[in-house]
Amino acid sequence: MKHVILGAGPAGVIAAETLRKHAPRDEILLIGAEREPPYSRMAIPYLLSGQIGESGTYLRKRADHFQRLNIQVRQQRAKRLDAAARRLTLDDDSLLDFDTLLIATGSSPVRPPIPGLDLPGVHACWTLEDARAIERLATKGARVLQMGAGFIGCIIMEALALRGVQLTVVEMGDRMVPRMMGPTAGGMIKRWVESKGVTVYTGTRVEAIDSGTPLKVRLSNGQHLSVDLVISATGVKPNIAFLENSGVTCLQGVLTDEHMRTNVPGIYAAGDCAEALDLVTGRPIVSAIQPNAADQAYVAAMNMAGKPAVLKGVTQINVLDTLGLISTSFGLWQGVPGGEGVELTDEAQWKHLSLQFEADRLVGCNTIGWTEHVGVLRGLVEGRVRLGAWKDRLLREPTRLMEAYLACAQAQHQWQAARLKAAA
Repeated sequence: MKHVILGAGPAGVIAAETLRKHAPRDEILLIGAEREPPYSRMAIPYLLSGQIGESGTYLRKRADHFQRLNIQVRQQRAKRLDAAARRLTLDDDSLLDFDTLLIATGSSPVRPPIPGLDLPGVHACWTLEDARAIERLATKGARVLQMGAGFIGCIIMEALALRGVQLTVVEMGDRMVPRMMGPTAGGMIKRWVESKGVTVYTGTRVEAIDSGTPLKVRLSNGQHLSVDLVISATGVKPNIAFLENSGVTCLQGVLTDEHMRTNVPGIYAAGDCAEALDLVTGRPIVSAIQPNAADQAYVAAMNMAGKPAVLKGVTQINVLDTLGLISTSFGLWQGVPGGEGVELTDEAQWKHLSLQFEADRLVGCNTIGWTEHVGVLRGLVEGRVRLGAWKDRLLREPTRLMEAYLACAQAQHQWQAARLKAAA
């Protein structure tokens, strides 16, 4: 059997290693688009902050790791896929046949239509090449403008702050991390960041970047800024353009089932480019976080090796450290039509808790400063635990989460075990 894996990020590497373990004699080819050894993009902020060197971003530390596993690593990019013929066209127009294929091509930065985005001194923060350029420009005291204050933007922002730059952040949404946090939580994060010396403009966009030294940036709020570096962190999108007319079904990402199979037998997907079932909503979503990518890659590889495996699903989970302020977002944090919710906020102590219910299930939450409840919240949301009378208690006293979990989750597990035993 010949297994081809497109994408040398965490999903691709985990899949290749899993395949080697369970298919020791099969041919495995791992194809990555960048010239560096397989690395983790999530480690780039730690590189920028000086906590690690470039080698610290590498997913595997031994230079001969893949050679020792007899995994071929090739630095190329896929141009087209002919699913019916089981054939890839690569960027040098060579053809590559396969028996099974894993699409783990990840995502790439969204490029907003802003004049001047291609100027020197304007960079994304997505690749090691980007990181090298940012390191050269983001010196202590440098004036840096960052576009975007979403999840990825906040991680980048922390690394920049640690470099001692004069940082301004511009976010189009009405609050920071608008896709992860409600108005109260997003507003608290903004005030916290400002208290740390970062200038933040929400409800604002960059209208144009003009060349020069320094760069001139025009904002929609009328501000004109002179900066040494512009970083674009305005979101990402799945790398699936090469799948057009391939026969593989794509929505926002590559649509998969619980085995990470696409609609084409023998072709699978995992990671940021894959669309898998959301445990809370029951609908497919692209959940671009590394733990989900790892789980999906393992399941896909097991099935590629002929060993049935099932993904239990994914959940929208984010845990964020913004200059020392810990926030979380699970599931349908914005609530559901007809649902109930409760919020508890202590601005002085930088604490906020928002719980959202559908019937007697907790379906989503936002927290700031409630680190002791992260595991409980995840368990209640992912487990779709029926709370019964505890739902009303939590609406009155939302901090009694641990009690609710112990009372209801254990009972649910015992009921499920009893039902399985009776069925057997």
